[in-house]
Amino acid sequence: MLVIDTHAHIYSPDEKRYPVIEKPLRPPAGSGSLEQLREVTKANAVQGACLIQVSTFYRFDNRYICDSAIAAKQWTAGVCTLDPEDTHSPGMLKHFAEKYSLRGMRSIPARGGKLDHPGVRALWKSALESGIVINALINLEQAPQLETLLQAFPKLPVVLDHCLSLKAGPQFEKTLDAVLRLARFRNLHAKLTFLPTGSTTGYPCTDMHAPCLKIIDAFGGDRCVWGSDFPCDLWTPRVTYAEHLRIFQRDLPLKDPLRAQILGETAKKLWFPAAMPQ
Repeated sequence: MLVIDTHAHIYSPDEKRYPVIEKPLRPPAGSGSLEQLREVTKANAVQGACLIQVSTFYRFDNRYICDSAIAAKQWTAGVCTLDPEDTHSPGMLKHFAEKYSLRGMRSIPARGGKLDHPGVRALWKSALESGIVINALINLEQAPQLETLLQAFPKLPVVLDHCLSLKAGPQFEKTLDAVLRLARFRNLHAKLTFLPTGSTTGYPCTDMHAPCLKIIDAFGGDRCVWGSDFPCDLWTPRVTYAEHLRIFQRDLPLKDPLRAQILGETAKKLWFPAAMPQ
């Protein structure tokens, strides 16, 4: 079965070549590089991965993502993050797509939490023109603004990062309801990365199974993707890479055709349309 990891953050050990921001959120020593990701994916029979720019380490400096996307173009798809308030960002997105074959952009709100912002709209327009997939990183409060943008860009493929960061707690029901309402937009896809981050327990994150199944039922397998949150020792310390994958391979009661869509087939259509990851 084809497996593609749609959510892997990478960190270079060479901080002279790729400088980091002040007070970065660091992974454990020796963790998070492109080379380690390749080792982990091979060990778990994962054929491809989306490399997600990590703003808590590099902010809007996408050089490591760009260079890695070229160095590992046979099995990766680069996903950049750009400042929606920088007027140069739409042009930079087109440049990244043309020169480095980046295939995605993580879309964040402008300052003050405004997602329906002229700068965000300009980036989405550039993404549509360049064949870029949008990864929307937003919270519950910004969901109505996402609806407005989805209506304005019906032909642009958009992925909902972490399903509004769904997690157990006082906002759980409201957040789940909002995700399910968003399923009516046919260009929106659900990234099912929230089980280990939203659960009150470790593996197999049983308390997140029922909401995950509801989201899968609402979106359908052709609009759901799996991602690891690599490096897991930083982002999902109670659940390993192999365990996170095992939840979707074995623990969730999914029929094989649906499981195949979530684990790889849908991701291939979004980020790897030209060739099968190797």
